[in-house]
Order: sequence, then C-alpha cells, then structure tokens
Amino acid sequence: MRSLVPVAAMLLAAGCVTESNLKPSMEAQVLQGDKDTAVAESSGVTLVADGAAWKGSPSNLERALTPVYVRLENQSGRTLRIRYEDFSLVGTESRFSYSALPPFTLRQPVASSSSVEGTLEGTGGSGSGAVYIGAGPAWRTGSWSYGPRGAWGSPFYPYYGPYYPGPYTTYQCEEPLPTRDMLQKALPEGTLADGGTVQGFIYFQVVTGRENGVMLQARPVDANSGESLGTLDIPFRVGKS
Repeated sequence: MRSLVPVAAMLLAAGCVTESNLKPSMEAQVLQGDKDTAVAESSGVTLVADGAAWKGSPSNLERALTPVYVRLENQSGRTLRIRYEDFSLVGTESRFSYSALPPFTLRQPVASSSSVEGTLEGTGGSGSGAVYIGAGPAWRTGSWSYGPRGAWGSPFYPYYGPYYPGPYTTYQCEEPLPTRDMLQKALPEGTLADGGTVQGFIYFQVVTGRENGVMLQARPVDANSGESLGTLDIPFRVGKS
C-alpha cells in the first residue's frame, strides 16, 4: 500500500520535474479554430478542456502542478454534482492517476496572518462566492464556501508512485501557492443546474516527463440520485519544455 504524504511535500517534489504542457492528441476532437482546446460529450454533458491555457501568476506554475482549464455545459436534464474527486489525468502508458487538488490544500506550512479574498464565477450552478484563507504556523486553512452544496471537504493527500517524483528536491515556483490568481480562476465545486455552464482551472498533480500522453477523465454525477452519467475522456499528448 502506498503511503500518504502531505501536499506540501508533493510541491517540494516538483522542483526537479521537467515542465510539461498538454496538447490535444490526434485522437481528440478539437474545437474549430482552436487547436489547443478539445471537447467531449456524453449524456447531454459537454466537457471542453485546454491544457495550455494558464496565463496567470505564477507564470511557471507548470513546474509544480498541471493546470487544465475546463468548461462543463449541462444539457442532461439533471442537476450535476461538481467535485474535484470526479476529475483525473491518467497516464496512457503508466496508468498512474494524477489527482485533482483543491486549491486550499496547496497552502504551504508557512506562518502568515494575511487573508486572500477572491470570487468564483459560473452560470446555472449553486452560486458564486468568496475565498477566505488565513493560515498560521503549521497546517491551517480557512474555508471555501459559496453555495448550499458547495463546501470544501477535508485536505487531500495525494499518492506518490513510480511515475511521481520523491519528496527531497527543491520547490521552484515564483511565489507561495495558492496565489490569488489560482484561487480566482479555480473551477468551483458545487452543483450545476440543467442548462448551466461552469468553468475554471483544475490543478492536477504535476504530470512528469516520463509520460508521453494522459487522458483527462470527467465523471459527471447526478447531484440528487448519485447516479453516474458515464465518463468523458479527452486525450492529450505531453510536451516537454
């Protein structure tokens, strides 16, 4: 059984990882006029994704995480649950699953009395709201709450694996994570009503240079019944820079 490690250790591990960028593979259905953006549809749910869209701060975020912009359009006739646990990147050869990390779990154990406020936006969902993070010494976070069903869960500790680096290297992002941009641009959790659209970035464990390709997987779930609506897959090739 693989041991659990804190997210901060995962971020420290990322310093030696080759910066990777995701581009739709030849098998992906790309949007007309935008070769970086791919789309998948099933059961009335459309997933649009771009693995090269991050333009915020830090500019070198890809050294620590793999940010993927996603947009979900719901025409399923149901209310959908939006949770990070329902998204993953899976190595096409390694089959290693790179987990989606809620932004507040990325707070490093650094003493700080400051707070950051940001706004999450979506349409047809459970609403938008603000992010409040105030961390003191050791591991403490604030809360992220923006709707009746949109509360964050407990911190998520990702696994290490054969395709994931060890925890003893140097962290190289330009500033402590999460940044204001990361919080403001993150995909909000909550519910998405029929006819609604929600969009934002998902921050995955960094995809290592050992991968040639990954599959973005989204598993939409009926918020009322818990029934799965299947899996939406978008294949990406992994470029190195």
